Amino acid sequence: MSQIETFYDVMRRQGITRRSFMKYCSLTASALGLGPAFVPQIAHAMETKPRTPVIWINGLECTCCSESFIRGSHPLAKDVVLSMISLDYSHVLMAAAGHAAEAALEEAIEKYKGNYILAVEGNPPLNEDGMFCINAGRPFVEQLRHVAKDAKAIISWGACASYGCVQAAKPNPTQATPVHKVITDKSIIKVPGCPPIAEVMTGVITYMLTFDRLPELDRQGRPAMFYGQRIHDKCYRRPHFDAGQFVEEWDDENARKGYCLYKVGCKGPTTYNACSTVRWNQGTSFPIQSGHGCIGCSEDGFWDQGSFYNRVTDLTQFGVEANADQVGLAAAGVVGGGIALHTAVSALKSAQKKSQNIPSASEEA
Repeated sequence: MSQIETFYDVMRRQGITRRSFMKYCSLTASALGLGPAFVPQIAHAMETKPRTPVIWINGLECTCCSESFIRGSHPLAKDVVLSMISLDYSHVLMAAAGHAAEAALEEAIEKYKGNYILAVEGNPPLNEDGMFCINAGRPFVEQLRHVAKDAKAIISWGACASYGCVQAAKPNPTQATPVHKVITDKSIIKVPGCPPIAEVMTGVITYMLTFDRLPELDRQGRPAMFYGQRIHDKCYRRPHFDAGQFVEEWDDENARKGYCLYKVGCKGPTTYNACSTVRWNQGTSFPIQSGHGCIGCSEDGFWDQGSFYNRVTDLTQFGVEANADQVGLAAAGVVGGGIALHTAVSALKSAQKKSQNIPSASEEA
């Protein structure tokens, strides 16, 4: 592979001090959920390893993944694109177009054969020989196979590339198909979401650049560091779920109190993502915090699971203690049991006082 600048070379050329560089490495470790012991490893990688060549192609999609990516803040998307990686092809972000852009694609494939990362946004439709999505005069599925052939690894950006999303929703007339069902001989990292969180996208690239390997993946092929917990597990409304306090109808009094949104369709208990921890817009908020339930967009087939406002009725298989009705009844039972117990204890104490000829508070009064 032709040698290109390292991340540290680029930062030094931009006048960044060593102190600022090390601070950046510390922030990167924190963003990836790594301890301070990993900071020297990150610094060493960025000082010695050439920037990773990346080719980014687009199939059936709405460009929301690209839109999310360029709004990343830890690190900034411009630092990722201009310093950390060598983005050699992206028809959304590159200046070239037409024949010049396609020539750049072929040059990058040849120059970095076997060493580039292929990022795929969207998916290929297979019906009518792939004619529902044409890139540079040929079906996208052909471009996907061509570029994937010599890729070191593949990242499926978003729900479209990972699972199919709305394009593959029933009845799926174009036969839109997830990337991993077309490319079966390469390592594929799924980064689902509609779109994925910006910092999750940049974090995956940063990890691969730093450690020169794929992050640990869950059973669906998603990075465990971002998709290892349910949104429900870290949701700030979780105490209301446990207490049986739910929004029953939109804009009711319970909604104004910030109660749990499960009964109005929130899929947080069945959705694995970092929304409730990393959040969106530089950590400002996420859908549940904005008053709307999670729609489960990082899970396979979420578009075909019925209305976004129909609640899940059985959560036991996902490790949640009980469904909402049972939680509510249990909470009421605990309260009722507490009242009954208090009454019984009070009666017992009163009986004991009488047997000992001790006047009660009312008798003393």
